[in-house]
Amino acid sequence: MVLFVKRRTLCIRALFTIGIFFLCVLFQNALIHPFLKTSVDFPGGGLCACDKCVTDLNDTDWFFTRFNPTVPFLLNRRNSALRPDVYRWWKGLQRETFNVSYTEVVDQMFSLFPDEEHYSDAGPDRCRTCAVVGNSGNLLRSNYGPLIDLHDVVIRINRGPTKGYEKDVGSKTTHRILYPESAVDLENSTHLVLLPFKIKDMRWLVSAFTARQITRTYIRVRSTVNANKDKVMIIHPEFIKYVYESWLQKHGKYPSTGFITLIFALHVCDQVDVFGFGATDAGIWHHYFDRSLTYFNRGSHGGDFENKTINELLLLNKISIHKGW
Repeated sequence: MVLFVKRRTLCIRALFTIGIFFLCVLFQNALIHPFLKTSVDFPGGGLCACDKCVTDLNDTDWFFTRFNPTVPFLLNRRNSALRPDVYRWWKGLQRETFNVSYTEVVDQMFSLFPDEEHYSDAGPDRCRTCAVVGNSGNLLRSNYGPLIDLHDVVIRINRGPTKGYEKDVGSKTTHRILYPESAVDLENSTHLVLLPFKIKDMRWLVSAFTARQITRTYIRVRSTVNANKDKVMIIHPEFIKYVYESWLQKHGKYPSTGFITLIFALHVCDQVDVFGFGATDAGIWHHYFDRSLTYFNRGSHGGDFENKTINELLLLNKISIHKGW
């Protein structure tokens, strides 16, 4: 009888201890969540030093079910080994057959270009402002040039020129995201950021700075490009797949360069301002530097879904969009 009473007492104590533990956990969470929400609702108290930060907490899980802070966005030797699913998906984008090993190409690239970890300095003391500058005709007569140039990082896409358009698009370019078919000469201070949709894009990059033997992919391309080889960066193939699956939700065949650039900016910047995306005020889609028409909802990209996702980012205050009208 005494033994039974002792056992019952021990069980009651154990249940009481477990109950107190769970109450403490719930109480702690109840305190932490309002504290975190408060810290991001007031300037200077969030996850970065900007008035608003990309990674600030939000009332909705929409952003954080898509945003993966651990995904590698720039390639280096240490993260270059591709998971089988990434390799298969990336290989599926390519028209050519592999006649050289991926590992061999990586070794060639990082014998020429910086093999570094970039943008690993995120924290409450950093406020990195970024302008993502697209090529829409809505930039014309916008007078956005000075505003764009105020940003710490100015990312331009493909061939979009600045010369002759400085008043509307600015003159500063810290990063230009391109691939062989859209290559242009760059200033010495600009990062060439290669977007490799295929292994031949990586081979072209090596060739452009060495033997210059690659002059054609699926079309004729430049054999060389003027750029600072010490500022070359390569988007990670896994990042392209991540943008397609997590952000584009597998709409289309693969994401557009502009959409990849925008998601890239979310990963390296604390505050993102978007310029030159979308149609003009007349509803026309064309580049600011020529009159050739473009269509966001055609081709291999899920343009409608990309546009919907960009609008959702705007509504959640993750980006600001400047339409020029």
